[in-house]
Amino acid sequence: MTMSIRYIFQLKKLKPGFICLFFFILLASPLAAKEKGWKAGAARVNITPAKPMWMAGFAARTHPAEGKIHDLWAKALIIEDADGKKAVLVTTDLLGIPKAMSDRIRDQLKTKFGLLREQIMLNSSHTHSGPVLETALSDIYPLNQEQINLINQYSATLETKIVALVGDAIRDLEPAELFVENGVTRFQVNRRNNNAGLIPWISDLSGPNDYAVPVIKVQDAKGKLKAVAFGYACHATVLSEYKFSGDYPGFAMLELEKTYPGTIALFFQGAGADQNPLPRGTEPLAKQYGKELAAAVERVLEEDMRKLKPKISTAYAEVRLPFSTLPDEAKLTQLATSGPDGYPRRWAARMLAKVKSGEQREPDYPYPIEVWLLDDQPLIGLGGELVVEYSIKLKEIFGLNTFVMGYCNDVMSYIPSTRILREGGYEGMTACMVYGLPSPWSTETESIILQKVIRLAKQVQIPLRPITL
Repeated sequence: MTMSIRYIFQLKKLKPGFICLFFFILLASPLAAKEKGWKAGAARVNITPAKPMWMAGFAARTHPAEGKIHDLWAKALIIEDADGKKAVLVTTDLLGIPKAMSDRIRDQLKTKFGLLREQIMLNSSHTHSGPVLETALSDIYPLNQEQINLINQYSATLETKIVALVGDAIRDLEPAELFVENGVTRFQVNRRNNNAGLIPWISDLSGPNDYAVPVIKVQDAKGKLKAVAFGYACHATVLSEYKFSGDYPGFAMLELEKTYPGTIALFFQGAGADQNPLPRGTEPLAKQYGKELAAAVERVLEEDMRKLKPKISTAYAEVRLPFSTLPDEAKLTQLATSGPDGYPRRWAARMLAKVKSGEQREPDYPYPIEVWLLDDQPLIGLGGELVVEYSIKLKEIFGLNTFVMGYCNDVMSYIPSTRILREGGYEGMTACMVYGLPSPWSTETESIILQKVIRLAKQVQIPLRPITL
């Protein structure tokens, strides 16, 4: 403080009211103000269906759920920087949130809380033991009207719960500190390049893979762990029975919340579309993988982590991803009338009806891309079932510490790399039928996505950090 002693003594000549005003102005000045830091809030809400509903993910299921292994949750972590800018991550124990629902949720969050698209990241764990949602993968489920009504009712309630959840997290905002770091665990297996049945006897698995476990630690002003958000790139498909559960991510969150009482643990899915937890098929395996993932997170939390300064930059855009050649009426007629009954025939019949009615089939799709920079930590959130090559390539561009999420804001289909599109198979070709899209993606897909990510990264001032060997 540069006030001279002479001026302080002269205050004795002033009236008491002026002296009080002087010290109020002095204490409110930037010199006396304490430097602002992070604020963070966290909340959760139970989203387990109250009634037996059809379960999402596996076309082989033949009837609704018969109970639960553990509850399903939606959780929110909201952070606020020194300038008052907010960003919210919402994670859900769901297969994926479809576009129409995502748009309605984000529109309500803007209306109620002033949050823009670029400030909201809606991520799903991709558990295959959650409920079917409205307008999601409708061709693969043999639903009757009763089940359709239940799905519509549940979906409407879910939207309301998620909007209220963010409000709860905002009301929980308090001074906090943020830390980030990567851990590692290795139960993911590239399902395209390894025979699942031979996994117990194979000693040399084929990639590509991304074993990183990105971790965001949030602690309160007293140093107590308030929330931990963590991710992994691997399908949540250990379980395929008729009981609701969060699969291995659900078990991981339960384990962390048991280890750190009072903490909210949030799981975000990475670029795990072509990665499976193998071997799989039993509840003990799901618990094992959950414990392995939780142990990787716990190790990171117990070691030194990189502390973030309170600065948020965000950007969001939707790019038009073109489809490949749309099937004509003859091809659709053949698919709709031949082969065993199942989702390919239901998909072809629905597409054929559109063609015959003259309904316009869109040549492309609005694909969501979101980029955050928390201090110097990049987070990239991409829509759809993202294959692992995207994570690998984005880390080559922006650095190995980059956090990459798939299944964000809209899960409309698989998002294959150029290589997978050339190779074909489920992720590259037939998955479009599962999701009800008119055809596979164009070979331009990867290039369009990566170019837009780079442009958004420049917008938030993420530097390019190519790996040097």
